[in-house]
Amino acid sequence: MIKLGFIGTGTVGSALAIKLSSKGYPVVAVSSRRGLSAENLAQKITGCRSVRSNQEVADTAELVFITTPDDAIAPVVSQVKWHRGQSVVHCSGADSTEILEPARELEASVGAFHPLQTLANTQQAIENIPGSTFALEAEEPLLGKLKEIAVAMGGHWIKLGAADRVAYHAAAVIASNYTVTLVKLATDLWQTFNIPIPQAIQALLPLLQGTIHNIDTIGIPQCLTGPVARGDIGTINKHIYALQKRAPQLMTTYKELGLQTIPIALAKGKIDQNQAEELRAILK
Repeated sequence: MIKLGFIGTGTVGSALAIKLSSKGYPVVAVSSRRGLSAENLAQKITGCRSVRSNQEVADTAELVFITTPDDAIAPVVSQVKWHRGQSVVHCSGADSTEILEPARELEASVGAFHPLQTLANTQQAIENIPGSTFALEAEEPLLGKLKEIAVAMGGHWIKLGAADRVAYHAAAVIASNYTVTLVKLATDLWQTFNIPIPQAIQALLPLLQGTIHNIDTIGIPQCLTGPVARGDIGTINKHIYALQKRAPQLMTTYKELGLQTIPIALAKGKIDQNQAEELRAILK
């Protein structure tokens, strides 16, 4: 089986290395900027060495994953002497394989392999990887190898072109990161009626989980509920009045999200064009 190496041993690199090792892929060498995290990772993987330089990883492995922060990918790839027959893959969501051009010029194969998953820490990342989708960019035969790696970890894959990656990553940010922001705004609002944030989160979590379940089982637009979906103008007016008094800083966000929800409500078929126009007038 192909020998793997990792340059960068943060959450993404560590999780992928441990997961792939557990699936029978030999992870032979890892390196990191400070060294200690690479040593800790190597101790968890049979047959893996922590090496002092990125070049040693490249000299040892057939497929090298660059799992550094995005801004470090270009400097790392430009400082290593790659060779023909070798594969170099980064795990950035927004960057294309163009950032790996120095490796391509040395006749290595290049690719991108991004897990569409929230990876807060290594253990949580390992647990979340199965079922995740990996966004791939590569040419054959490397593309086929990356497909196999995604499937081996219990994941799915999609193939993206270079021009697609930024929009793809923006979509991931909206779906994941901004959900955290929305929950923060909701819990802030709960504090206006004296419910502490931890209690607010525990109260809202079943609602969030129910929403995700409905998206999964019923789909969009049918899963949409709430006053916009019903055309409940009276309730929306009450919301606006309450926000003006208690949390005026949320008004712009509330109205914009409401406007973006109207087309979903129309697609569900529970409101008509006249109701939609009334909603738009209020929310604008």
